[in-house]
Amino acid sequence: MRIYDKNPFFATVMVSVAIIAAASFWLTGFAFAQNTNLIKRHKDWGAYSHQGTTGKICYILSAPVKKEPAERDHGDVYFMLSLHPGQTGKVEPQFTVGYPFKDESKVALVIDGKMFSMFTVGSNAWMENRTEEQQVIEAMRAGQDMSLSGYSRRGTNTVYTYSLSGVTASLNEIKTCSGS
Repeated sequence: MRIYDKNPFFATVMVSVAIIAAASFWLTGFAFAQNTNLIKRHKDWGAYSHQGTTGKICYILSAPVKKEPAERDHGDVYFMLSLHPGQTGKVEPQFTVGYPFKDESKVALVIDGKMFSMFTVGSNAWMENRTEEQQVIEAMRAGQDMSLSGYSRRGTNTVYTYSLSGVTASLNEIKTCSGS
């Protein structure tokens, strides 16, 4: 069972942490939020830690290199791989956009032509099949291209393209992340 399955407020907390991380990632010249720390940036990905009430959460994060349709306001968009307290070695993919997804919709995650499905809740998406989480991680480590597509609540089909440059080095940074 994932943390957000047990705690209905987890998604809201995780979104807040991720927004802080996204801001920190792109605004590295400014002071970080007190509990969010940049571990290290590797090309297009950054490794972070956040000390929460349940322990340390470590994650890597990146923003898309391309957003479609280009003329729309997408808000803050990022893809994150997180390591939660008590789940040493288990990394969980999460996709967040700056608008609500269409209710009960899916997001298609494609890495080098291999497709995975993510379920949506509000403006977030997680792996529909948890047994594929490790496959996604391995595909990202070995991959060249990654894109995600889904539908907004207004019915707009959106597509995001990510660079995978730096993902392996960033994942290596959080391997030893402690839950304390």
